[in-house]
Amino acid sequence: MARPWIDGRMIKHALLAAICLLTFISPGARSQDHVPEPAGYRLDNYRAPTPATLAGARVLTTAEAKLDWESGAIFVDVLAHSPRPANLPDGTIWREKTQRDIPGSVWLANTGYGELAAESENYFRAGLQRVTKSDGSKLLVFYCLRDCWMSWNAAKRALALGYKNVAWYPDGTDGWEAAGLPLQEAKPEPTSAQ
Repeated sequence: MARPWIDGRMIKHALLAAICLLTFISPGARSQDHVPEPAGYRLDNYRAPTPATLAGARVLTTAEAKLDWESGAIFVDVLAHSPRPANLPDGTIWREKTQRDIPGSVWLANTGYGELAAESENYFRAGLQRVTKSDGSKLLVFYCLRDCWMSWNAAKRALALGYKNVAWYPDGTDGWEAAGLPLQEAKPEPTSAQ
C-alpha cells in the first residue's frame, strides 16, 4: 500500500498548491517592498532600494537607456569620488578606484547627495549648462549604480533647475554592464578650482 505523502499524485497536488499560493502572495510581497517617492531629496543611506518613479522625469529600463544613448542623449554619472586625501603622508601608497562609466558620459562627481554645499551646487549647475550648451530641452539621463539614491537626487535637482527633458536610469552601470553593454574608464569633470 502506497503512503499518501509519497504517492506521486499527492506530490503533484502539493506542488500545484504551492505554486498557486506563491502566485497570490507575490504581488502583495512586492507591494510591501514598494519604496515611496519622497517629497524632497534623500539625505542619507544612499545605497538602498529606490522608488520606481520620479515625478517629472522618465524612468528608463536598460533597453530604453541604450536607445537614448544611441540617439545622443547626454548621460550624467553623479557617483561620489574619493580622491587622494590631501593629508596623506609622503610615501603612502594610494590607489584610486577606477570608475567605469557609460561611454560618452560626463561624471559630475558628488552631486547626488541630498544637500549640496554652494560650491557643489555651482559645479552641478555649470556642468549641466556646459553639456547642454544652456539648452534646457536636451535629454539628460542621470545614473550611478543600482539601488543608489544619488542619481534620483540629481535628476530631481535638474528638474528643479528648470531642465525639461530629464530621465533617470536607476540600474546605472550595474544594469548596463549586466546587459553586456560597453563601459569606459572615467575621470570626474574638473571643478573650477582645479
